[in-house]
Amino acid sequence: MYSSPFKIRLLSRAAWVLRQTMALRACGLIIFRRRLIPKADDTAIEFLLLQASDGIHHWTPPKGHVEPGENELETALRETQEEAGLKASQLTIIEGFRRELNYVARKKPKTVIYWLAEVKDYDVEIRLSHEHQAYRWLGLEEACQLAQFKEMEAALQEGHQFLCSTVASAD
Repeated sequence: MYSSPFKIRLLSRAAWVLRQTMALRACGLIIFRRRLIPKADDTAIEFLLLQASDGIHHWTPPKGHVEPGENELETALRETQEEAGLKASQLTIIEGFRRELNYVARKKPKTVIYWLAEVKDYDVEIRLSHEHQAYRWLGLEEACQLAQFKEMEAALQEGHQFLCSTVASAD
């Protein structure tokens, strides 16, 4: 039999190893709004991207890690409120779209799950947390250029395509 302090060290080591090999899990919302007056050859959809305050100052939709006891959508809504100041009541979650991104961040595997959400008020106020230094509302092409990462670019394109096909099928 192992002594109690040894068991605790062994379990702590096992938990550490597990955390190192498991993917970090995060959730967020790809937030969009529809321009009231579309430009020529434009779908009028603009995506909200936030610029991180640290690291490479990358641009992404609001997202964050899942807290104990939260489901994934609760995490996405909480992180959106914390990072962009948008409450769940200010958003409409778009049914039928859920995108999972898998990549390596800071030498660890990471999984991020995104849903699409439309702001109810075109002129909604964005209030950034200390985690971000800027935000922009952008059309698809500009959002993809700013996003920099292929996985995020693909998620934005798929979200845009989903929204356009949903609108087209409703007509």
